[in-house]
This record gives sequence, C-alpha cells and structure tokens, in this order.
Amino acid sequence: MTAWLFASGIGVLTATGVWLLLRARTFDVALGLTLLSYAVNLFVFAMGRIAVASPPIIRPGVPASLAHYADPLPQALALTAIVIGFAMTALVLVLALRAHLAAGADLCDAPAGDARPPTDASAVTRSGHDR
Repeated sequence: MTAWLFASGIGVLTATGVWLLLRARTFDVALGLTLLSYAVNLFVFAMGRIAVASPPIIRPGVPASLAHYADPLPQALALTAIVIGFAMTALVLVLALRAHLAAGADLCDAPAGDARPPTDASAVTRSGHDR
C-alpha cells in the first residue's frame, strides 16, 4: 500500500508539472519545472530502495549488501538535485520577472515591449516584428 501511494504521489507531481509546463504563462512554467524536479527527486529515492531503520554505516559481522544497509548514493544525488533545482528555480523566476516587466504581460510568446499582438499590417512593419 505504501509503494502504491508513493508511486501515485510521483505520478501526480509529474502530471501536474507537465500540465503547468504546457500553459502559456511564464510563472506556471517555472512552477511546473519545480514540480517536475520534485518528482524526479522522489523517483531517484524510489529507485534507491528506501530502507527504513537501516544504518548507512557498515558494521563488522554483518554482510555488506543493500539488504542490511541504506544506499547513500540516491540520498546524495537527491540532495545535489535539490540544491541545483533551487538555484534553477530562482534563475527562472528572475528571468520570468524580467520578461514580465519588459513585455508587460506574463505570456511566454508575448513580443518584447508589446503586451498584445499588432492589429494591422502597418503596425507589424513599423515595429520590426515581421522578421
């Protein structure tokens, strides 16, 4: 039951992250990337076979196998991914804020300096967006 719940949580995080990535708003994209990174971290934990109450240090007289000890590699990878993900999220949010201030809109495909598309062909030619 616990494995099913854990896998369902990973699936919900992944589905929500993909759904947010497909939206046309920059802050939704940043939040979607964050949720996907959380889902990947949980997936790495799941692939490392989380062992409850297993020591990470090898003791004398006990066979050195993953059946008796916790695997430290997934924990180290997830910790590194959390730090990198935090820095990436901060960078994406700063870029999204800058794009929002420059374009005047939160849309991913908004032209720079113009919050809405031009209404006639002469406006396109004058603004230089026809290239």
